Amino acid sequence: MRFFSFEQNAQTSVGVLLNAQDQDFVDFSALGSKLPNDLKALIEIPGGLEQAYAEAKKAPVSAHKALKDVKFKTLIENPSKVVCMGLNYADHAKEGGNARPEFPSFFLRGNSSLAAHHAPLIRPRASDKLDYEAELALVISKRARHLTPENALAHLAGYACFNDGSIRDYQRKSSQWTLGKNFDQTGGFGPYLVTPEELPAAAAGLRIQTRLNGQTMQDANTNDFLWGVVESLCIITECMTLEPGDVIITGTPAGVGYARTPPVWMKPGDVCEIDIEGVGVLVNTIADE
Repeated sequence: MRFFSFEQNAQTSVGVLLNAQDQDFVDFSALGSKLPNDLKALIEIPGGLEQAYAEAKKAPVSAHKALKDVKFKTLIENPSKVVCMGLNYADHAKEGGNARPEFPSFFLRGNSSLAAHHAPLIRPRASDKLDYEAELALVISKRARHLTPENALAHLAGYACFNDGSIRDYQRKSSQWTLGKNFDQTGGFGPYLVTPEELPAAAAGLRIQTRLNGQTMQDANTNDFLWGVVESLCIITECMTLEPGDVIITGTPAGVGYARTPPVWMKPGDVCEIDIEGVGVLVNTIADE
């Protein structure tokens, strides 16, 4: 199942893709359903995504719309937490001058830092050092604390693409990365929530790439995680309770712009694509603040 959030009549609506290759979708708001027309709210209902998909499969022709005409919204509107992992690929740790870590790094993103599919990522006035990071996003389906390897995957609503756009000089102004990771509208998120049955267990073996203006900059595989999906969820829920709609960002592989000679920074007019096998392609242009 594949879902997305889009804007219609100044309201956020839910779109349902019945097949990954479809060029149209079902507008859930056109079905007169008793279920909420909001992706986060659907996730919060046990079995809500399954019910919504079953209704969409019965949709009349009038409820089908062209995907090319959609204005996407950030996949999950206002998640209570966006928990990001750093240094989860050994090759990326190495290119940044770090030894293979014994424990992942963590930081949080605020909602104002997120950007929708096809929306611009914003290069801020304060810096021209805007970098890309291809990452797999996890979306939580139900309240989770002290997860175990046996039950962790049962708490996932699905997967998405994420571009952890980073302002590198601000990231390195202190030992904490928060400022460099939270400039407004720098984190691309979307386009689709892909439910777990569409992918290998724990999203294993998926190719993950960044293309900048058509040139491949990052090319790796989720098998290269130092801490896989299950272990990451177990570590995070040792500390905090995850709620439905919370987002976990799982780290980026080698090939980022700051580690290149000379460095490659995203600039206005660039097009950055995050392509994760089986999940989708997240596309953002770059614009100045």
